[in-house]
Amino acid sequence: QLQASGGGLVQAGGSLRLSCAASGGAFSGYGLGWFRQAPGKEREFVAAISWGGRITYYADSVKGRFTISRDNAKNTAYLQMNNLKPEDTAAYYCAADYSGRATIVYSRYNHWGQGTQVTVSS
Repeated sequence: QLQASGGGLVQAGGSLRLSCAASGGAFSGYGLGWFRQAPGKEREFVAAISWGGRITYYADSVKGRFTISRDNAKNTAYLQMNNLKPEDTAAYYCAADYSGRATIVYSRYNHWGQGTQVTVSS
């Protein structure tokens, strides 16, 4: 089971750190991804990290501002979001890829957690 947390309301230019905590399963063997969905829009890829943390991918829109990481000892993944913009406003979801790969492909994720809302005011 995956539980995302850490969302909230922040002004443009601010920062938030999202957490994705896992319970059960073999967390250290999973690839993990963050996706987001704004009202009226499709869910979109944000960032992904491989099981060992060596491979990461980012959407162009967040590259240089967001950092994905993981702590397998704590069964937790993180998304550090800096220099937030109003267009980052969305519900953010974490997901697990049982293959262990970092992937940007939505359909390859096997398990999804509940979202956490991020709202960035201008």
